[in-house]
Amino acid sequence: MAGIGVRVGIDVGGTFTDVVFLLADGTALTRKILSSPEDYSLAIRDGLRELLAEGRRGADEVGEVLHGTTVATNAILEGTGAPTGLITTEGFRDVLEIRRMRTNRLYDITWDKPRPLVRRRWRREVRERMDHRGEVLVPLDAAGARAEGRRLLAEGVRSVAVCFLHAYANDAHERAVEAILREAAPELSVSISSRVLPEIKEYERTSTTVINAYIKPVVVRYLEAFETHLRALGIAAPLSIMQSNGGLMPAATAREAPIHIIESGPAAGVTGAQRVSRRLGVSSLITLDIGGTTAKTSLIEGGELTRAAEYEVGAGMSIGHRLLKGGGHLLRVPAVDIAEVGAGGGSLAWIDRGGSLQVGPRSAGARPGPACYGHGGEEPTLTDANVVLGYLNPRWLAGGTLPLDADRARQAVADRIAAPLGLDVVEATWAIHRLADATMVRAIRAVSTERGRDPRNFALFAFGGKGPVHALGIAEALGIARAIVPPAPGLFSSLALLFSEVEHHLVQTCVHATGGDALPRLDGILRELEGRGGAILAAEGYPQSRIRLDRYADLRYAGQNSELTIPVPPDGLTPSGVGALQEAFAVEHEKTYGYRSPEEPVQIMALRLVARGLAAAPRLPDRLRIAPGATPDVEAGPAARPAYFGPAHGWQPSRLLARADLADGPQDGPFIVEEYDATAVVPPGWRARLDAWGAIVAEHQAGPAQARR
Repeated sequence: MAGIGVRVGIDVGGTFTDVVFLLADGTALTRKILSSPEDYSLAIRDGLRELLAEGRRGADEVGEVLHGTTVATNAILEGTGAPTGLITTEGFRDVLEIRRMRTNRLYDITWDKPRPLVRRRWRREVRERMDHRGEVLVPLDAAGARAEGRRLLAEGVRSVAVCFLHAYANDAHERAVEAILREAAPELSVSISSRVLPEIKEYERTSTTVINAYIKPVVVRYLEAFETHLRALGIAAPLSIMQSNGGLMPAATAREAPIHIIESGPAAGVTGAQRVSRRLGVSSLITLDIGGTTAKTSLIEGGELTRAAEYEVGAGMSIGHRLLKGGGHLLRVPAVDIAEVGAGGGSLAWIDRGGSLQVGPRSAGARPGPACYGHGGEEPTLTDANVVLGYLNPRWLAGGTLPLDADRARQAVADRIAAPLGLDVVEATWAIHRLADATMVRAIRAVSTERGRDPRNFALFAFGGKGPVHALGIAEALGIARAIVPPAPGLFSSLALLFSEVEHHLVQTCVHATGGDALPRLDGILRELEGRGGAILAAEGYPQSRIRLDRYADLRYAGQNSELTIPVPPDGLTPSGVGALQEAFAVEHEKTYGYRSPEEPVQIMALRLVARGLAAAPRLPDRLRIAPGATPDVEAGPAARPAYFGPAHGWQPSRLLARADLADGPQDGPFIVEEYDATAVVPPGWRARLDAWGAIVAEHQAGPAQARR
């Protein structure tokens, strides 16, 4: 790690903002502070100032700043994107509203699909037409396009998406309209589909291009303000943003293609888990990231990330699901396959009109926060429940920087949940905890059993401020026998940014059977993608020796309406390579859908390239050392406290340990590991130890377990 200097990772969540400084010797300085929803940059600024002072480091020593942000997601969910227009082929203005004619709630007649991000009067049609081969059927009506552009500008539109039929095959008309719009209004933000997503499927391409246009001005303003704050602190290092696909991109690229940073923060943690798992020698993991607002989970198989070709934003449980579509705004861009549910530490416990207990998806956020924060919150949250159960320190969190009021937590549960349901406080609190666990189990099943994978064959990798609290109970419910808690788990997404590398994902539609006649053309497309990917990285300063190009193909059986993405073999698209590609597709199809069909022809629908810029030095330190002072002195408090582990075990005296205490050898539960940024709960029946990299490895003493509760 020598010579890298100070590297900074910043992850902004709904409740906390996490800042990590990683020094060249593997020492990490960490800071967790409450987010500032009114202006997220304020918390970032304060965290940077504190760590610069604590580490006695000058701003000029910072070599790079890496950021995971929710600004793009929030703009979509809160409806705060730019006033956006759409210019499209005559007769296709309602593609955005017709969608896929699917609903994710088949029997709910009260459900309404999400309102389009572009209102109908701002969806304008222009006379033009290409066919699927890219041949012009109807020339572009340039005068009509100019007139529609003027009307949109007059009505206050500040960003325009241009999406013409079959523009993936020939983008001449889209580029012409882009030039017309820029001539009329140079300050106008313009996104064209042939640049954003040169793929077949009209709704998917239109939706993705519209989302890019909708969030682009918001992201541009945010990144400009972010860089201004960095410069004000004297930090001149380049800024990179985590993408949804698990790779980094320069801030300048993120401004032009913000669709790639929608799932920025969640992707960082999964990518970091992949890097750490390789160091630990564990190839198959299920990640569990529980923060203040949501719980997120993903699957790493054979050391590789699981990616979805598309996903939806604002669909309740956000997953790249192959069957249940239509609940949110669709994005067809590669993304780490993450299931996300509204069950985090700040998730509110409440009783619905039918008298049933619910946990989430509403959250108390950073303000007022859980009742135990003492900031005015009166409704109980999952954090309050964990305080009452004895899992969290009843006096403070975050190393003593966040005082807690356990009496307020207990009173909130008693008044809002226990009394209305006729339960005592412990029963009601346990019900809140179990219901939250069940919601998280549902998310894990979405990325495992619903993908044809048995979760018992994986280890659970838990992080986030609340991940280590719930991890082992969830593992037992799923029959998972081993769980891993990395160092600095509560700041792991921020830390994981520093383990990641630059990636660019390119795609080109090319609908062909896998027969021999098409191979030369397909090989030419792959070479063109490789040339583009290499040129992008070269322009960013990467020498040829540090450029890696990985090739993929989207395949399906003829007639299917969805594809599987398969790595292209080293032989490329030669006859032997295509044979290996078809076999790999058949294996994955059987694993995912339960069958293979040797007699059906296979089609290649698109070719993809992942261009990776490799770092000059290792990104992952040989051993991570959390700086002294970040971890509380648990010995100054009681040696144990009672914790409740359900009706089967009841209240148990649980020892309070520091992570370093596990270095002396395995410890049997129940015990609680308290750290500055998170708390790990090890219940009865589990044994935990510290591995050579500093991660806690917990194993069920009976092996693969049945649910205990």
